[in-house]
Amino acid sequence: MPFLTEEVALRHRRRTWIPGLLLISPSLILLAVFVYGLIGWTVNLSLQDRHNARPAKGYVGLDNYTKLFTSDINDRFTHSLKNLVVFTLVFMAGTIVLGLIWALLLERRAKAEGFWRTVYLFPMAVSFVASGVVWRWLMNTGQGDSAGGINAIFHGLGLGFLESPWWTDPDWGMAAMAVPAIWQLSGYVMALFLAGFRGIPEELREAAVVDGATTFQLYRQVLFPQLTPTILSALIITGHMSMKMFDLIMSVSGAQWLTEVPAVYVWQTLLTRDYAKAAAISVFLLLIVAVVVVPYLIHVNRSEKRS
Repeated sequence: MPFLTEEVALRHRRRTWIPGLLLISPSLILLAVFVYGLIGWTVNLSLQDRHNARPAKGYVGLDNYTKLFTSDINDRFTHSLKNLVVFTLVFMAGTIVLGLIWALLLERRAKAEGFWRTVYLFPMAVSFVASGVVWRWLMNTGQGDSAGGINAIFHGLGLGFLESPWWTDPDWGMAAMAVPAIWQLSGYVMALFLAGFRGIPEELREAAVVDGATTFQLYRQVLFPQLTPTILSALIITGHMSMKMFDLIMSVSGAQWLTEVPAVYVWQTLLTRDYAKAAAISVFLLLIVAVVVVPYLIHVNRSEKRS
């Protein structure tokens, strides 16, 4: 009898999960082929000696990776990594600060909240290519009488000292390149923070007010600590976005040495048919993203299990 009971239970479990597996099998197959399959193909290519259109001669191990740091022409790869670090830091700081400020304004139940929320979120509806073309004109590098875009406004207002070469500046070019990205995605971060504020129980606010907390104390000691998960999510999401930024940078500056990042370098390497090198850059960029994203996913998964 116990054996029959276990067999019946096993059949019941099969009837439960087999239909579900059949339903999601098309998605699993597509995911396996076009995501993990292509990742595996890229890793395999990065280990081969294929630097032109001819078939690979054989495997070279990690040689393609080490050459990125040791024998790359003009240290191009390390230069692109430095640009990526500058772009990421400025982009993350700008979106977090602006997103938090806008969320604070809307969280105070500002008039016409729906209108302003739409205004802040509207840039997200614009493609990176379209906004990049506009920002290329706004960040016109001409100065003085030949100024255009923002520089022309500064020149017309007698604020010539604020004129900038923008993305052509060898020192601050990548920081200027982050400005269009901040404009486009700070509204998204604002939505994250606003959702975080609205998710805080109203009882906490009321208790703080009853205890005599000022507005500054309310936000600093009660509300902001509750936003820690939201801030972490915003940092991970914006950091992930910045590491893959390609279309916006190409639309603003094109393939320029001053503003080259790994994603642009991969594209230019593919144009020369150096497939193994492009694959090595892609895998290295994937590892950087994984180092940032995977610990966050593990943390979120553990937090959900504890709750």
